[in-house]
Amino acid sequence: VQLQESGPGLVRSSQTLSLTCTVSGASITIPRAWIWIRQTPGKGLEWLGAVTNTGFTYYTPSLKSRISISRDTSKNQFTLQVNSVTPEDTAIYYCGGWSAWWGQGTQVTISQ
Repeated sequence: VQLQESGPGLVRSSQTLSLTCTVSGASITIPRAWIWIRQTPGKGLEWLGAVTNTGFTYYTPSLKSRISISRDTSKNQFTLQVNSVTPEDTAIYYCGGWSAWWGQGTQVTISQ
């Protein structure tokens, strides 16, 4: 099973960050949570949210007002959106199929 993140590497402050995770080798409809996390030098690993195989979504409380996760089962993809980004959202973003599979991560930098 392989997961691949894709999206812009540079986003301006106040704009929306959108990242897509493409899954191959397994369907995102199998019983599993499909998650997004990020890693920053200051905070370490931070769990952002998840979408389940049935479409339920869960978000970390501190970011719930700014993030959303959706899925496209026809493309076997799930997507993270972060609204109103700031430089504090600069991080390496990872997608994963909890807890067995992970993407390689993608660096996102938020410019002022």
